[in-house]
Amino acid sequence: MPTISMFYGILVLMYYRDNRRHHLPHVHVRYQGDEAAVSIEEGMIIEGALPNKQLRMVQAWIEIHKEALMVNWELAVSGEQPFRIPPLQ
Repeated sequence: MPTISMFYGILVLMYYRDNRRHHLPHVHVRYQGDEAAVSIEEGMIIEGALPNKQLRMVQAWIEIHKEALMVNWELAVSGEQPFRIPPLQ
């Protein structure tokens, strides 16, 4: 499960071959003790929970990097290494 970005204490990960459970493009986000799966297309939590402030930061980051995230999604579901994406600044 490669970490593809890190910012403000938030880790964004993308698992290999992770299209079986949620069936839609998403990232996994960890912040302190919280974890969530967040859809790339809508930026909505599909499982888990995050504090509102961190969720808004993740949603902004997803919106900025949506195209790169979709490329990474295709790589990851094919079992290939996704590339790192710049953090939110």
